[in-house]
Amino acid sequence: MATTTSAAAAARATAFLSRRQIAPRSSNGCARAVFGKVGAPQQQKSFSTTCRRERQFQHDPYEQLRRAEPLLRKRPQQQQSHEHYTTEPPRSSRLFVAGCVGAAVAFYVLNTQTVPVTGRRRFNFLSDEVVIFSQGDAVGGVIAQVHEQGGRVLPENDSRTLLVKRVLDRLIPVSGLKDLNWEIFVIDDDNTANAFVLPGGKVFVFSGIINLARSEAGVAAVLGHEIAHNVASHAAERLSLVSTGYLTGGCLFFLSGIWTGLTLFGAWAFVGGYYLQELLLFLPADRKQEHEADCIGLMMMAEACYDPRAAIGFWQRMEAMSKAGGQEVPEMLSTHPSNEHRIANIAHWMPKALEKQASSDCQGTAAFADRFREALKKRKRDVPL
Repeated sequence: MATTTSAAAAARATAFLSRRQIAPRSSNGCARAVFGKVGAPQQQKSFSTTCRRERQFQHDPYEQLRRAEPLLRKRPQQQQSHEHYTTEPPRSSRLFVAGCVGAAVAFYVLNTQTVPVTGRRRFNFLSDEVVIFSQGDAVGGVIAQVHEQGGRVLPENDSRTLLVKRVLDRLIPVSGLKDLNWEIFVIDDDNTANAFVLPGGKVFVFSGIINLARSEAGVAAVLGHEIAHNVASHAAERLSLVSTGYLTGGCLFFLSGIWTGLTLFGAWAFVGGYYLQELLLFLPADRKQEHEADCIGLMMMAEACYDPRAAIGFWQRMEAMSKAGGQEVPEMLSTHPSNEHRIANIAHWMPKALEKQASSDCQGTAAFADRFREALKKRKRDVPL
């Protein structure tokens, strides 16, 4: 009896499952079960409990949030185990860094020059015109500083101003810089033995150095040296060096990241990086520039028919004044060579300078400065006299 009852129940269950079909979901999201005999009209009956639960979920924000699909799916490599992760930068970053380094090396090589006279290799990518534009109103700044210190600019009819003008009238034609807008400012200050020429032909001479020069040829030795800095584009070289240093530091900071960059900057400041770069880079370059200006200035004054031997007398007096005033600084810590080295170098160049004076027409028709600048452009070391 029990066996017969079980068999009958199994048969009814099988028949029930064979007649059951799942209809499409209704508008409220509930699935409706369809019952009926095969081939007979079907009657839809819903599971009321399931539908009520579905309708509740539709109004439950937490359930909707739980069932929500993510807006952005993880990439396959991000779904892998942490064992497959790597700290290497992406290939595009490595290519970018390599490209920057290659471009920097090429830029440096293409803008490297061999300086005639000394054979020094230097990096310079700025023109004289850019330097003149970048200095702005440097002349006004110098004059304002002179007035603040109680000094004054001598008038054009002063004998000292006329002396400087006579010297420049002979030096400018042999400088190769005749096209500049030359201006002369003689400062009435007998306690200052200094002179300089700003890019663009702005000449500043303190009366103290005129007294030390003692003669027109002595003034020619001073101004020939100062003009030579402009002939050799030393201001452009220094500005190029400083700009490149800042640019390189900024690139390293950017490529290494903020925290690494700050760490490197702190280490650089801690070990005295500023003083190290001055001692090992800028000061030696400045002394080389002074050496070049001494040679170029000596040849220019000789070509302008001034006696080049006056330069030795001037630097001997400058050395005596420095020793008397206790102002001598060790050459390694100075922007200028020692006076002893200067005098020795000028004595070494003196035979060529005297030969230049003897063969010159005093008009600058075969200017040494012009040939120097041409040799600089062609990266030649020697300048024919």
